[in-house]
Parts: sequence; structure tokens; C-alpha cells
Amino acid sequence: MKNRRFSIPVRIGKVIVGGGAPISVQSMTKTDTRNVSATIRQIKKLESCGCEIIRVAVPDSEAAEAISRIKKGVSIPLIADIHFDYRLALQAMKRGADGLRLNPGNIRDPEQIKKVVKAAKERQIPIRIGVNFGSLPARKKTVTTVSYMVNLAMEQVRLLESMDFNFIKIGLKAFDVPTTIAAYRSIARKTQYPLHLGITEAGLPPAGIIRSAVGIGILLNEGIGDTIRVSLTTPPEEEVCAAYEILKSLDLRRHGPVLVSCPSCGRTEADIIGLARQVDKYLEKVDKPLKVAVMGCIVNGPGEARDADVGIACGKGRGAIFRKGRVLRSVDEADFYQALVGEIRRLAN
Repeated sequence: MKNRRFSIPVRIGKVIVGGGAPISVQSMTKTDTRNVSATIRQIKKLESCGCEIIRVAVPDSEAAEAISRIKKGVSIPLIADIHFDYRLALQAMKRGADGLRLNPGNIRDPEQIKKVVKAAKERQIPIRIGVNFGSLPARKKTVTTVSYMVNLAMEQVRLLESMDFNFIKIGLKAFDVPTTIAAYRSIARKTQYPLHLGITEAGLPPAGIIRSAVGIGILLNEGIGDTIRVSLTTPPEEEVCAAYEILKSLDLRRHGPVLVSCPSCGRTEADIIGLARQVDKYLEKVDKPLKVAVMGCIVNGPGEARDADVGIACGKGRGAIFRKGRVLRSVDEADFYQALVGEIRRLAN
């Protein structure tokens, strides 16, 4: 992994984005923001699975007014997602929004943007310049998508900087992974503001998770990116889980356990797939960042199990339980799950 790109730190509520801070995980509510109780319930679920920043849609004045009530019921910073009408941004800030997302594809009037920036500067509220492929203004056919996205973002950056405003984050999202990667690589060379990574409208799992992991993962591995959102057509908690798996796979964050399990093959003499699924389900309730191994043969099993905090190497009818590189005992196949879970529970408590 390359050295992480330097970025200017920006504070969103109690969370620092950029400046070498841990890469934060975001999501967006899928409730009607005007339904305050439903929105608070969803945000609390997201908080419990590790979401650090939440965004809510603000399509009208009623949704903007709801922000003050939502804020009273949640603990994580709240960002107002604004499109088309700059006045909604002004209203959302008055109601306590911790940050704004403005879309330069549909809020174009410099005078309107200046009004938003003036209010944000007074309140020290950051603005994300959120460029999306799906809402780009019309352009000349000779202009490439990547250069157009980057130029549109930089045009907004220069406008905000002209007002001595630098509480800025930038997002350049497309469904197409190569386009997204190229856009972020380009803007990373042009500015030091923190970058919000994501593949927009990635779709349903598993394809949407794979698409997001490839795009976000490549950029993170190059040291690009300060905060991420995995956009899936699922309940938002699944977005947060996927985001942490991406970060864990690159050793960028430790959040909850990691399950190492062999794929199973003709050498396997136990139901490794069934056991791994059982263990994975149990690990959903574990917060401690443990490495758990479920292995099924003598080729890689003993080595991986020894490398884990706790693990099992399964053989025909018997399996060896490991903890911190030491064999604890041998157990019968009927006891594989309970024996392994018992050791996980001891380490987690």
C-alpha cells in the first residue's frame, strides 16, 4: 500500500475527516426524513454497527425542519443532502446540520452558492462538493466524463476558496468503476482537500459489494481517500458492514472480528461451509477485533489456525482448537462449533 495522500483535516461534528485521521465510515438514511421517529430508529441501528457519519435527504422545507428533532435523538454527526434549492441548505444549517452535501450538477448559480458558503463559514460547517455522474450538466461531446467531473468540482472549489472558505470535502462518484477511479486519481493531484470515496448506485449485493470493494479498495490501496460510503440497494446497516470489511481487508481499520475460513475442497473431511456460516453468524454479536480461523485440512489449516487469535483445524471426526498460536485441545466433530465459540467468548469478554 502506498503512503496515504496528505489531506487537510475537516471536522464534521465530533469526527475528523482527513489529516491522517482514521478513514471514517458513512451511510445515508433510507427513511423519509420528515418521518422523524423512523429516521432516528434507523440512525440508531447504524450507530450500533459502527456508522460514524450519517447523511439525510432534504428534498423540501419540512425535511429541513425535521433535522433539529432528529439531532436530539442521535449521537453521530448529521449531514444534509441538498439538491436544486440552495435555500434548503440555509434552513438545514439553522436546524443544526453538522455538514452539507451540495451537488454542483444542479446548484449552479454562484450567488446562491455564496449565500450558502457565507452561512456555513459563520457556523464552521463543512461542505462536500458532491459530483455524481448521473446529475452532470450537459457538456460538449469532445469533453471526457472524467475531466468534466474533475473540472466541475474544481470550479466549485475555486468559488468557495474565493470566499476564504476551506472546510471542504470532495466526492466524484460514478457507477462505472474505471471512471470513478480515474476521477479520484486526477483530483487527488490537484487539491489537498479530503476525499469522500464511493461507487454510486452500486446495486444489490453481492455485485454491488464487489463493485464497491474493487473501486474503493483500489483507491485506498493507493493512499487516496479519507471517508467512504458503500452505496447499496439494501438496508443501510449492510453498507456499513461492507465498508468495514473493505477497510479491514487493507488493514486500515480494526472493527469487530475477522473470519478466516478455507473454501473447502476434496481434502476436507468435515462440513467446513456449514461450520463457517454458524461461526460467522455468531460473530455478528462480537465487537472485539478478533481473528478467527475455521480451517478444513492439513495443508493450510494448522498454519492459519495458529496465526489467528482463536481457530479450529478440522479433520475427520476430530479437530484441534488453537488460541494465540497454541493448541488447547482436540474435540469431537459434534463439538466443533460449541468448542470454538466458547474460546471466542473467553477472548471477547
